[in-house]
Amino acid sequence: MTRGPGDRAPDPLVRVWPLFGLVLTTPRLVLTPVRDEHLPDLVDAVLAGVHDPAEMPFSVPWTDAPRDLLIPAAARHQWRIRAGVSVEDWTINFAVLHEGRVIGVQDLMARSFPLLRRVGSGSWLTRSVHGRGFGTEMRAAVLQFAFDHLGATSAVSEAADWNAASLRVSRRLGYVPNGTALVEGRPGEVQVQQNLVLAREDFRRPEWTAEVQGARGALAFLITGSAA
Repeated sequence: MTRGPGDRAPDPLVRVWPLFGLVLTTPRLVLTPVRDEHLPDLVDAVLAGVHDPAEMPFSVPWTDAPRDLLIPAAARHQWRIRAGVSVEDWTINFAVLHEGRVIGVQDLMARSFPLLRRVGSGSWLTRSVHGRGFGTEMRAAVLQFAFDHLGATSAVSEAADWNAASLRVSRRLGYVPNGTALVEGRPGEVQVQQNLVLAREDFRRPEWTAEVQGARGALAFLITGSAA
């Protein structure tokens, strides 16, 4: 059979790993689970800087690693996350693409999701695109996917209490404070972590709706562990 110019052959990897068929499209961004071909651009985005070096917004200070260790560690982390997906405990790391280039990562995670119907999220963006509203757009995309396609009923997030940018994104989307915790940032440094929670009915939806491809296969995989 001859294919027309707009036809694409089915991706054989989706048959064995349904999450690779998942694509979330927003007005400016495309989010899809990190593939190996994303890794070079992802590493470049990390090496260009993710945050002010004087601060540490992550509970695990992974960005402090020397360049020669950070590069292979970034790849190992993505492979480890992918291999660890199970019905009981899963994380999807979405590569965030703007104009075809990886500018960051947005993750979505859950434990005992079939019972609890709660998701969590985390993210980072390369510093050159900070301040353009991408953080809100990409989190709104995964929240729409979680609430409207996976059937989540709540979402949680957290940030250091000094991290105004992250907390601002949460407020815009409807999260409310849910207590604090003391956590270690860099070795020997204590930070106050602000926990947040968002009920599905309180989600402040953007004016746009994300286009979602591959939701059915992803849902079956995450709920039953089956690729069928």
